[in-house]
Amino acid sequence: MSNGAKPSENHRTQRGHMGGGPMGGMGMMGQKPKDFKGALKTLAHHLGRYKIRLSIVVILAIASTVFSIVGPKILGGATNILADGIMSKITGTGAGIDFAAIGRIILQLIALYLISSLFMYIQGWVMTGVSMKVTYNLRNNVAKKINNLPLSYFDKTSHGEVLSRVTNDIDILSHSLNQSVSQIITSTTMFLGILVMMFSISWLMTLVALIIVPLSMVIIMTLVKRSQKHFATQQEFLGHINGHIEEMYGGHTVMKAFNGEQASVEAFDKYNERLYDSAWKSQFFSGLMMPVMSFISNLGYVAVCILGGWLAVQGKIRIGDIQAFMQYVRQFTQPIGQLANISNVLQATAAASERVFEFLAEEEKTPDTPIVKMNNHDTLPDTDTMIHVKGSVQFAHVHFGYNPDKVVIRDFSASIKPGQKVAIVGPTGAGKTTIVKLLMRFYDVNEGAILIDGYNIRNFSRGELRSLFGMVLQDTWLYNGTIKDNIRYGKLDAADEEVIAAAKSAQAHHFIRTLPDGYSMVLNEEASNVSQGQKQLLTIARAILANPKILILDEATSSVDTRTEVLIQKAMDNLMVGRTSFIIAHRLSTIRNADHILCMDQGDIVEQGTHDELMAKDGFYANLYNSQFDTAETA
Repeated sequence: MSNGAKPSENHRTQRGHMGGGPMGGMGMMGQKPKDFKGALKTLAHHLGRYKIRLSIVVILAIASTVFSIVGPKILGGATNILADGIMSKITGTGAGIDFAAIGRIILQLIALYLISSLFMYIQGWVMTGVSMKVTYNLRNNVAKKINNLPLSYFDKTSHGEVLSRVTNDIDILSHSLNQSVSQIITSTTMFLGILVMMFSISWLMTLVALIIVPLSMVIIMTLVKRSQKHFATQQEFLGHINGHIEEMYGGHTVMKAFNGEQASVEAFDKYNERLYDSAWKSQFFSGLMMPVMSFISNLGYVAVCILGGWLAVQGKIRIGDIQAFMQYVRQFTQPIGQLANISNVLQATAAASERVFEFLAEEEKTPDTPIVKMNNHDTLPDTDTMIHVKGSVQFAHVHFGYNPDKVVIRDFSASIKPGQKVAIVGPTGAGKTTIVKLLMRFYDVNEGAILIDGYNIRNFSRGELRSLFGMVLQDTWLYNGTIKDNIRYGKLDAADEEVIAAAKSAQAHHFIRTLPDGYSMVLNEEASNVSQGQKQLLTIARAILANPKILILDEATSSVDTRTEVLIQKAMDNLMVGRTSFIIAHRLSTIRNADHILCMDQGDIVEQGTHDELMAKDGFYANLYNSQFDTAETA
């Protein structure tokens, strides 16, 4: 709907998508959450219903990690047997290498690692199921929320912002839940387990190895801190680029028509330059993490090797234990790096979950229950009443504003009889479209009431109320599907014969037959493979098939040729027979035969009556009508 008072301009907010991050393979990033603990607490509440599965994940992750940790210690025993056997051979004091014992140890190791892998596989399978179920439920909740939000929310929120909650944010949650929960458990268990095993071998060597921990943590935190601001900038300008491309593609024809290609390219280059600058810096700093960690780890490794050799010479430690300890030292920095990465993942998880839960907490539209009692007739209409609605409409002192401090409709009162053709006219911003929105309860009135057959529309459920209406708007809406399905959208269970009859009544049958595949022709996503006039005829056929009690028509003939305009007008005349009709009129010459004309200006009815009555008054309507006529003659 293009005319009438409208709410304030939307403030478009571009959000980015998933990209690279300082977490290695996971590659997530995002805004920092406003309330980190609160976001994770709410997420934990959603995970609470899966306590048993999560407990299984914890047990299996710990068991898998423990089995893998004890492997080097057992392998060290095999090394000791091998070393003892070689020494006994050299000194001639023993029978040599006990290969049977080594074989038993190898079999134990194989069994341990197989069990560890099995547990890891099972816990991964269970955790994937939990994370997918959580995100599945969140997507369902978001989808239901979208249907329950008032239109005022979408007036101030861009479509891209809403889509970002459904896709980007929930995808981040899905990926991070699937990997971070088990990663936290295994990394923590591995860190503590390796520490215990190292102390069990040599406390002195362990203390030397631990020197690298604070140094590693300082470097990791420094790198994460330096890279985080660049990741935030990367996220921001990735969103700007996505938004710019979407705008330019969606308005490609307009951009071409106004020679905006150069300006578009310059804007894209500006965003792309900032994205490039922030992306390479963020990737550079995050890429430094592993080389620096490896260097520090190697320093500790060398120190431990020297100390281990000295202890072995002193006879205070065995060769197999040194070999096992070396393996633990190599593994020791791995869980530290993983936990550092997870901290950043949790930031992204908390930020994404916070945005999703903020959306789910948005105030919903008022429920479908009786709210206002205006007169003795205000009882909830039953099904039989719904079937026999005649179509009288009363506006009783309606006051409304999109914002409380800015009233759009001040004191609107009118009474329309069943079957009347009512035209609503007035300059842009007069409130014509707003009246229609109120009539269909897209918004609720602030004061006063709107009644159908004496029933306050608030006492209808929104579904019941809107089933009484058929709409043909200036902006046609058709979806990617066959012509038959698009017409059938007005009555989903309609037979093919009913669809064809509606198309004939809408003057659309002839052109449909000339199209490739006829009624089975598939319209593309923008329905650009049929003309504007043909699209309008299809929407009229849809309305005819729905057989509504009340019609809302936004005059839609301004952008078509004269012959098509005649067809559309004839189709609309067929549609209006026997129905109460509200026509938002732009060209006053088309509504001369209206039963009643409401002239609106700045939210009020300034005049009402028939065309002849209003012209005789020589007032607001006459001036409006004559100005259009004079303009047409001048043109």
